[in-house]
Amino acid sequence: MPAGDGGTAVPVVAVRGANDGPLVVLLHGRGSRETEVIGLAEAFPRGLSYAAVRAPIAENGGFSWFANRGIGRPVADSLRATMDWFRDWLDQVAPPGRPVLLVGFSGGAAFAGGLVLDDPSRFAGAAILLGTLPFDAGVSTDPERLVGLPVFIAQGEHDHVIPRDLLDRTWRYLTVESGAATVARRDPVGHVITPALVAALADWLAGRASLLARHADSCEESLSWVGLADGSPNRA
Repeated sequence: MPAGDGGTAVPVVAVRGANDGPLVVLLHGRGSRETEVIGLAEAFPRGLSYAAVRAPIAENGGFSWFANRGIGRPVADSLRATMDWFRDWLDQVAPPGRPVLLVGFSGGAAFAGGLVLDDPSRFAGAAILLGTLPFDAGVSTDPERLVGLPVFIAQGEHDHVIPRDLLDRTWRYLTVESGAATVARRDPVGHVITPALVAALADWLAGRASLLARHADSCEESLSWVGLADGSPNRA
């Protein structure tokens, strides 16, 4: 992104886990940074690769994903510029064929939501934690936009950071309108990631990892039979 926007040309990334597994990208909240979210990887399943990306816009000693026109309401042009910047990085580290899951907290949840709404087929799943989708910000929120996409959504019943109307709209869209395969939970907490939420998210990631591994094995088995007239394995 242009330096004048407070961004950096090359993303700053903290990594953990396997180098060749499906990639889980951790997206921090507004005013935070990658070092404050990468620690979640310690509680998540092994066999996955974790990358926490620093948002490109410097703000109040931390970093943000987009300019706001109010809490949870991205400026469309700013969101588009950052999504394009992020995709340039992602398509280099995870070329098509390598599964990518997004985990976003607060402002990072809005950014993760923007990414999957912009290109649902690019991602193997998304977790929207204590945040809103980027409504009215240049990405489609049409019905059935996310058909079949695995989504994990978590909200706090006492969250007074994200406007309640946006939380409720996000909940309805992801559980009713979007067509996503959504796992949803609301806890009697505020705007905070609790141990119970981390454990539930770890279980969801483990389930996704298991399904992705079975799919990869199935694809390899199918390829081994391609082009064989008699249906027998090729031992040449």
